[in-house]
Amino acid sequence: MVSAKAPEHVVVVGAGIIGLSTAWYLQEHGIQVTVVDRGEVASGSSWGNAGWLTPALTLPLSEPAVLHYGLKAMIDPASPLYIPLSTDPSLLKFLLGFTRNCTPAKWRRAMAIFAEIGRTGIDAFDELAAGTPAVAEATHLADPFLAGFSTLQAREALIREFHVIRETGGQVDFNIITGDQIRKLEPTLGAGVVAGIEIRNQRFINPPAFMHSLADTVVARGATLVTAFTVFDVRDTAAGVDVIGSEGRLIKADAVVLATGAWLGALARKFGVKRVVQAGRGYSFTVVPEAMPTRPIYFPAQRVACTPLGDRLRVAGMMEFRSADAPLDPRRVKAIVDAASPMFTGINWEDRAEEWVGARPCTTDGFPLVGATASPRVHVAGGHGMWGIALGPLTGKMVAAGLTGTAGPGIARHFNPLR
Repeated sequence: MVSAKAPEHVVVVGAGIIGLSTAWYLQEHGIQVTVVDRGEVASGSSWGNAGWLTPALTLPLSEPAVLHYGLKAMIDPASPLYIPLSTDPSLLKFLLGFTRNCTPAKWRRAMAIFAEIGRTGIDAFDELAAGTPAVAEATHLADPFLAGFSTLQAREALIREFHVIRETGGQVDFNIITGDQIRKLEPTLGAGVVAGIEIRNQRFINPPAFMHSLADTVVARGATLVTAFTVFDVRDTAAGVDVIGSEGRLIKADAVVLATGAWLGALARKFGVKRVVQAGRGYSFTVVPEAMPTRPIYFPAQRVACTPLGDRLRVAGMMEFRSADAPLDPRRVKAIVDAASPMFTGINWEDRAEEWVGARPCTTDGFPLVGATASPRVHVAGGHGMWGIALGPLTGKMVAAGLTGTAGPGIARHFNPLR
């Protein structure tokens, strides 16, 4: 039964994990949904990411140590965080705001909010799997999820973060293991890994397979999916919204959800969303190891994330603050190869496939923008940084609750897009 406050027809702009999850949860309320995207399903950050559903590692980006990385990044393009010299006023505004949030006190406050999210992000994936019809592509248990380190000092840094998670109300189950123990679990790891950590109760997905399964499910439940539809403008007509696209196409609806990732500000700004959404670009590629890992492996010091995708291993990394539409920079791929290659054995790093760059949408305080704008008919869902996949279904649940006037996840109170 549709709530009296709920719209009958909603357009969702963006066919990534957040847009499609929003469509799924709106359908749970009996709402007709049209999903539009300027490209294809998962043509943005939802395709090439690591696919981790990891409450233990879903942490705010604005940790104080990032300031150290940031200063180094200005002179070292191979740094895990790369900030090219720029006079772009939007980027400079973002960097100033981001720096203000990289204090120990603000970071601990942010950690407490992420701890509040806890496992509710994974619970939302379980709801997708229990729907009718169900999202067929499964999530996978990482038992255990592994973190590898080239020094004991590097391992201590992650252990300190885990202690802060516990101190701020979160839960993380981990064990310290030796280099020999982690190589026994994953023989593809090389002599460069001298220490490890096992993390329990984490999951992962195959992002391309999951995204297409979710899209197929949303369409099977009655949604209209329109690709190659670039939205140029959204107008609040007081009676509803006009979504104006390429070639003069027009879709009329009762409400719209903007889930356009790093391009969120272009459409949302006139509705009072003033927060800068900066592209924090990540890179990935795939290789085929002689011994395929059976679970994700993370190298925190190198900021390199590795995920098995069936017959290939995805290797991802970098946080590059620059234009979302800039072309792939081969130097960033080389930086990931240089960081990862000492940690593995049995991989031909020159035999790479699926080289990719995607623009993660980052905010200065590290929190997403989720909910109604200055117009009650225009809602936004974005700004998740590195955690769009992990929090995508939970975000869709929050947006659907806001549009229908029903009780939703309490964590939404922290993500007001007009803050």
